[in-house]
Parts: sequence; structure tokens; C-alpha cells
Amino acid sequence: MSNHFRDKKRYYALSDFLKQKFNCRVFKVSVNAGFTCPNRDGTKGTGGCIYCSQSSLISQGVAEGAGIKEQIERGIEYAKKRHGAERFLAYFQINSNTYAEKDVLKRLYTEAIEHPLIAGVAVSTRPDCIDKGIIAVLSELSEKKFLWLELGLQSAKDSTLNLINRCHTVDVFTSAVELARDGCIPVCAHIILGLPGETRDDMLYTARFLANTDIWGIKLHNLHVHSGTKLEEMYRQGKVRLLDIEEYASIVVDFLEMISPETVIHRLCTDTSQRFLIAPSWSANKFMVIDRIHRIMEERDTQQGAKYFCNRV
Repeated sequence: MSNHFRDKKRYYALSDFLKQKFNCRVFKVSVNAGFTCPNRDGTKGTGGCIYCSQSSLISQGVAEGAGIKEQIERGIEYAKKRHGAERFLAYFQINSNTYAEKDVLKRLYTEAIEHPLIAGVAVSTRPDCIDKGIIAVLSELSEKKFLWLELGLQSAKDSTLNLINRCHTVDVFTSAVELARDGCIPVCAHIILGLPGETRDDMLYTARFLANTDIWGIKLHNLHVHSGTKLEEMYRQGKVRLLDIEEYASIVVDFLEMISPETVIHRLCTDTSQRFLIAPSWSANKFMVIDRIHRIMEERDTQQGAKYFCNRV
């Protein structure tokens, strides 16, 4: 087992990966390229996923209506002052960022990649918005700057994906990962823990699935209820039970134990704005959640990958 992250943490954090790769502090700058989503425009579905709030997707730091270069410039200025970052990643974050023609995607990504302070690009999207042509574009651009792809899976159980109105299956995710791998594009999977109807075993089934997929990165989110969503309606009707902070932190540790020690952990919990948050209240304090996760790992004297080889098929 690699020990390249043990000096700092018991898991392989994205911040450590980036510092090792670029030898300086790197910070993500969110970009809104004006994409929509096939689960909203009627192509796959309408209304989006049950937890998705269109208004909450826009980060406070994103300059709405501005072009890619202007958004990057503003984001860099903000990150320099607040975080002391030296280099930056352009993060295409809002909606499905491969949901356009290849020529459009290439133009938008190239504008970001060519900025001298941009060290790399991260593209967040749905697995059903990936095909060979899009991977070819990403692969070509990745020869210029470091680039990774973020794919929303949320759960490895098709029954859960159907319940939350994802409008794609687990097999679609697997196919997208294989295409990305053929194009030498690293993939980060987005996972939500505490989805309606899922037990601890269901959530750890997703961990085992990812362990056997050899995924490059994982971004963990706790289920939270945003105002104006279908999930809010279900929550107020008593149809959804949310995890408390102790349950969530414990499951995260269980999850980390089961995945490869080489998998990069992009996030341990949701970064929630109080402007939209209905519940749980603890979701608004990510530092408290992260601290509890760290403490449980220390109490168990465990680390990422502790049970990884036991769960390989």
C-alpha cells in the first residue's frame, strides 16, 4: 500500500494530489459555460434529479453572463486574495458540461486551457453525455494541460437511480468510464450517501462497485434538501429520512476503507449554502463534518484502502 499521503491524512486528498503534481498550491475556479441538462430539457426527462435545484447550482463566485476568460480572470483574482493560490484549475461545473456539439466544446475548453495561469481543466457532466467524439476532444486537449472528467453516478444501484430520476443506468456510467479510459482521461465519480431508501449496505455496495471499477477519483456528498426541489416535497411529507452527522461520518469511513488507497478523494461531504438549505442543519458546516470523519478514522486507527483488497472481485 502506498504511503504517499499518510504524513498528512489517512486518505488521499485532492489537495495533496495537486500539490504533488504541480509543486504549488492549486485552486479550482468555477466556470459557467451556459450548458443545460438532458434531464431538464426533455431529452431524457424534465425537472432534473429530485435533489437538484437550478438556482443553487450557480456558485456565488461565478460571474453570470460573463465569457469564459472573464470568469477565469475574476475567479483567479478572488482565489489569490482569499486562498493564496498560485495556479488554477478551470472547473466547468454548472449543469452537464459535455452537452453540446464537439466543436462548441473544443472552443470553450480551449479558451480555458490557453490561459497562462490555468494548470488544468476539470469537466463535470452526466455519463449519458459522453461518446467517442467527445472523448476524442478531451483527449486531444489533455495533451496540452492536465484534464479530468467528473461523472455523476450517485449510486451503483439502478433502483435508486430510478427513484431519484437520474434517467440513466449504472451500465451507462460504466460505458462512459471505459470510453474515458480508452482516451487516457482520469474520471472522478460523484456519489451521494444517504439517498432515499438506501441502507448502509447499499451505500457500501457502491463503494465495492467503484473499487472494482478502478476509478481515479471520488467526490462524496451527503444527501441534503434544497428548497424548491422534489426532495423537499418528499421530505416535508415524511418520505425521506436524512442521516445524522454521526451516521454519515461513520459511513464515509466505511466507504474509504473499501476503496483503493490510490483513488483521489475530491470531497468528503457536501459544501452547502445556507441560502437554499432546508435540512440537515449540520450540512452547512463542512468543517465540522470533516473533523468528525477524521476523528472516527483516528479512533478506529484506520485509513483509506484498509479493506480494499478484501473487496476486490
